[in-house]
Parts: sequence; C-alpha cells; structure tokens
Amino acid sequence: MLLPVNGVLAAVLAVLLAVAAAVAALAHLGRSREIVTAGLRAAVQLAAVSVVIGWVVHRLPALLGFLLLMYAVAVRTAGRRVTGNGTWWWAAAPLAAGVVPAVAALLLTGLVPLRGVALVPVAGILLGGALTATVLGGRRALDELRDRHGEVEAGLALGLPEREARLEVARPAAADALLPGLDQTRTVGLVTLPGAFVGMLLGGASPLQAGAVQLFVLVALMAVQAVSVAVVLELVARGRLHRG
Repeated sequence: MLLPVNGVLAAVLAVLLAVAAAVAALAHLGRSREIVTAGLRAAVQLAAVSVVIGWVVHRLPALLGFLLLMYAVAVRTAGRRVTGNGTWWWAAAPLAAGVVPAVAALLLTGLVPLRGVALVPVAGILLGGALTATVLGGRRALDELRDRHGEVEAGLALGLPEREARLEVARPAAADALLPGLDQTRTVGLVTLPGAFVGMLLGGASPLQAGAVQLFVLVALMAVQAVSVAVVLELVARGRLHRG
C-alpha cells in the first residue's frame, strides 16, 4: 500500500513539520528555522528529482551527470558542516573513497545493473551514509582537538609527530560516527524496519527478497562509512580539514 499524494498527505506533513519546529523552539535547541527550511527544501527537491529521475533513467550520459551532481552536493554539504571555511572541498576525499569503490564493485560483479532505476537509489543510499559518517566523524574529531588541545601539546612535547599526537586525541571521538550504522545493523528486524526493506515489500517483493536487499544495504553502508571515517580522520590529523 502506497501513500496517496493528495491534500491530506500535504496537511499531515505540514503539521509534523510544525511540531518538529515548535518542539525545537520550546526546548531551546536552536534549530527551529533550520528544521522548517530543511522540510521545505526536501519537498521542492524531491518533487524536482522525481521528474528528473524519470528522464535520466533511460539516458546514460544524463544518469552519470545526475550522479556527479549528487556527489557535488554531498561534498559541499559535508565540507561546510565539518569546517565552515575554505577547506570544505577536502570532504570530497572521504566521500569518494567510501562510495566509488563500493559502487564500482557492484557494477563489475553485476549485482547492480548500469541502469538509473537501480543505480540511482543504491548510489544515493551509499552516498547518504558516507555523508553522515563524514560529517559526524569530522566534527567530532575537530571538536575533540579543540577541547583537548593541551593533550595534543603534551604529545608533541613528548616527541610524538604532530599527526600522531592529533590522532591519539581525535580517533576515539571520530570512531563514534560509526555507532548509528552499527546500532541500526545490530537491531534490524528487532527494533527497526529500514526503508529498503519496507520499500521492497510495498513494491511487491517477497519478505525473503526484501530481507536480502536490506542486508546488502546495511553491510555495504558499514563498509562505506568505515572508509569515510578513516579518511576524514586522516585529513583532520594532517590539518587538511581544520577550523583555523
């Protein structure tokens, strides 16, 4: 059963968005405006993407262009969230390092065909996971280096190279970026039924097929996110991504 696209759906979405913004305001979370903006942007972007995908799925050059656009937006979003300065473009490295090998392997093995109807959602899921891991890992690492700057200085005084001193402080915090993916994978089917599983069921697939697709997505996401966190941590340790 699919959601009907009508006025009732629009009204429910508007109420949910208003509730989210109101709760953020009452709790003084400082994100009310961002919540509203994000919700409105999502509506406009999804409407546009729905039209675009229907066109690009049948044209390989347009499909590749659309995937590059997705990647460029992810780089800009992750970089600005992590640093907020001119080093944002280094976020291209952890995103590419995690996603490109995974997508290439799927295409070469034939598990995902070179068709938009299959490639766009798979690439989007993996890129979204890499984006989340890069932002969380990068922000946590930089926050830790700021808050524990004295420990980095102590490591340098003991003779550690700057990279090693920064890694000793930032590594545990950056590793926390893997926790959401790990928890989702460990509790799948018991606490949550993720989108790929539900989408397959709604699309008419058998529970076994839906479970296989969801398992594939979760394992691929763990691999992609582990690579992305490792690369963004290295960039932070080497001073490529910074807030100075």
